[in-house]
Amino acid sequence: MKAHILVGILTIFAAVACRQAPEPQPLPLPIPQSVSFEQDIKPILDSRCLACHGCFDAPCQLKFESAQGLQRGAHHLEVYNGTRSEAQRPTRLGIDAHTEQQWRELGFHSVLNEDEQGQSLLYKMLQLGKKHPFPPNSKLPDNIELGITRQNQCPTDDQFDTYAKQHPQEGMPLGMAALSDQEYAKLAAWLEQGAPLDTKPRSISQADAEQIQQWESYLNQSSKERQLVARWLYEHLFLAHLYFADQGQKTRFFTLLRSSTPPGQPVQPIATAQPNGPYEGAIYYRLQAIDDTLVHKRHIALLLDEAKRERIESLFFANDWHAEQLPDYDYHARANPFITFAAIPADARYQFMLDNAEYFVRTFIRGPVCRGQIATDVIRDHFWTLFQSPEHDLFITHPDYAEKAAPLLGLPGQDDDLLEAGTNWFTYQEKRNRYAELRTEAYRQYAPKGAALEHIWDGEGVNSNALLTIFRHHDNASVQRGLFGKLPQTIWWMDYPLLERTYYELVVNFDVFGNLAHQLQTRLYFDLIRNGSEQNLLRLLPPQHRQHYLEQWYQGTGLLKRKFSYVPMDSQSPAAVQYQTDKPYTELGQMLLDQFADINTFEQDPLNRCQQKVCARSGQSPWIQQADQQLAELSNWRLKTTPALHWLPEVTLLRVHQDQEQTLYSLLRNRAHSNVAFMLGESLRHQEERDSLTLYPGLLGSYPNFIFDLPAKSLPLWLETMKGVKTDKDFEQVVHAFGIRRTHPKFWQVLEAVQAWHLQQQPLEAGVLDINRYKNL
Repeated sequence: MKAHILVGILTIFAAVACRQAPEPQPLPLPIPQSVSFEQDIKPILDSRCLACHGCFDAPCQLKFESAQGLQRGAHHLEVYNGTRSEAQRPTRLGIDAHTEQQWRELGFHSVLNEDEQGQSLLYKMLQLGKKHPFPPNSKLPDNIELGITRQNQCPTDDQFDTYAKQHPQEGMPLGMAALSDQEYAKLAAWLEQGAPLDTKPRSISQADAEQIQQWESYLNQSSKERQLVARWLYEHLFLAHLYFADQGQKTRFFTLLRSSTPPGQPVQPIATAQPNGPYEGAIYYRLQAIDDTLVHKRHIALLLDEAKRERIESLFFANDWHAEQLPDYDYHARANPFITFAAIPADARYQFMLDNAEYFVRTFIRGPVCRGQIATDVIRDHFWTLFQSPEHDLFITHPDYAEKAAPLLGLPGQDDDLLEAGTNWFTYQEKRNRYAELRTEAYRQYAPKGAALEHIWDGEGVNSNALLTIFRHHDNASVQRGLFGKLPQTIWWMDYPLLERTYYELVVNFDVFGNLAHQLQTRLYFDLIRNGSEQNLLRLLPPQHRQHYLEQWYQGTGLLKRKFSYVPMDSQSPAAVQYQTDKPYTELGQMLLDQFADINTFEQDPLNRCQQKVCARSGQSPWIQQADQQLAELSNWRLKTTPALHWLPEVTLLRVHQDQEQTLYSLLRNRAHSNVAFMLGESLRHQEERDSLTLYPGLLGSYPNFIFDLPAKSLPLWLETMKGVKTDKDFEQVVHAFGIRRTHPKFWQVLEAVQAWHLQQQPLEAGVLDINRYKNL
């Protein structure tokens, strides 16, 4: 009976949602008093506009995280263009231009300057959005294109009237719940007053100033050895948001830059496309405060303190070594960091990366690259990552082997000549093949008993960076410490050459403004790195079983890559691990959970690996434990028994609240594929019947695709209605009853509640979430 009533109510809701958009609404009057950008306007931009205008793929390159972004304005060219034949000139805020005139010379047009009628482009866009609101919690019309496939319209003042006639429902904020009357009135008043920018740089505390002085002094010493290490550190830390002390929500963050000016003078950033780009002149490593609003996608926090400096000193300078001369920044130096930094002991370089492995792996798929298909096209939706112990990595322990291997570890992509792309690629692929053969033979010789669990880095028993879980969310991904979720289909085991090559290929040497040849070679080589990490893991399995698992990972068209692109699998070397069943991979997964329990931040994962009657986290409020218990079944959902999985996007946030408390879960859809070896045709390789869900207790991902918001008492009803979904209409009714659509009257309040919860739970990690991928369900 209850079910029939619910269906009836949902049908009524759906009918209401299908009503046509109302007539244009009258506009609120601007507030009469003077408006401050810093006090009145910036909070609105941070909470309403930055959610779409905070990354390189911000519509029309219009970015709102700082006053400089507003002043810069908009540009008709998109940063992300994988088909361009020539590299595009970089347009990075704070680096590639600094004055309004310089931005105009680069092709940006103002959104703040008034036209003959006294209205700016931003004002007119806000007016258009306010005049044409959508019915509350309605599904947007199909003709409004959203997401990363949208062809951005970037009209100038002269083109706005035509745009408004052709796209009357596409004002700002695009396809979202409208601004409140008060928010609109403040923005309108500020724009009518000439959009004054009264922002000022924040002062730096005395304690932070002292830290800056100490670190800049440390990084700019005169000896060749110190200069070489400083360059290596800079190239590995330039994406970090560095902080000196954890002060909770008041923590100040800094970025490390190459500057043409020495410490004590104002920082003058060296504007090269890559951090190791060529520059004629003295280079100084400087720390600059970050005054912009933090955006989660680009915020990768890393601590700099006295312990870190002591660790650097002990790793890099405990033993005597000499740099005969400093390498330059030419093609070969950029292409092969193993030769460029060969003078620095390899164990120091690798150990520093291991110490901070979560940060380094996050840089692969976060930072300024806001559309990560170059990296995410070739990874599974869920996998664990391990690292080879330095004591058992031949590149670290055997200098003679490293000397032979280093010349073969160069990376493609530095030469972006389209005509030379094919020849260039085969050159690097051939080097990779020779290296793989050298590596296989070397490990057979130096580890005749085969790979063992002891060869996996254990974080010295205390460092949880040793175990990572990675989730792919189509064109972006998330990294979390610990082995989380059920046993994934694949596990990566990375040694130093694999880790460093991945970092230089996807981070240091990758140019988001690069052309087709550059991006294609980057993508193809990362495919080889993934395969190398997976094949390294196979060395832990009995040789007679390796082919079976490799075939499972590369089904269908993956056979082509196994035959013509990847190196032959080592089916001869033994494994030192002892197995009891004919399912060694499953056994290995359990061994990892058992052996590394002390450093596994998810040693107990009751939401996904529950083997008890009570599937709930300890230490939580009783009502949250009850929610855990109810939701734990999600990890067992499969399409055959729960068709609703078909309609769930990659990242769904579930906000559950009771009284004045709230908690958050991330529902992560893991899409299964026959293989992930190709750039195109992903839908053809999607094996939807094998899709699964992982339930994460908290916020995972920078781009929520949808939010369900419900009181704790409604969880059982939500679960039952989800399990009853059979058709599009069924799912749409559930969305309308429990979901927060883009047009929901409380959309912004719920998003703010999610971000406030994250800031409270993880103040060092929190930043503004990006809703460019929020689905129109």
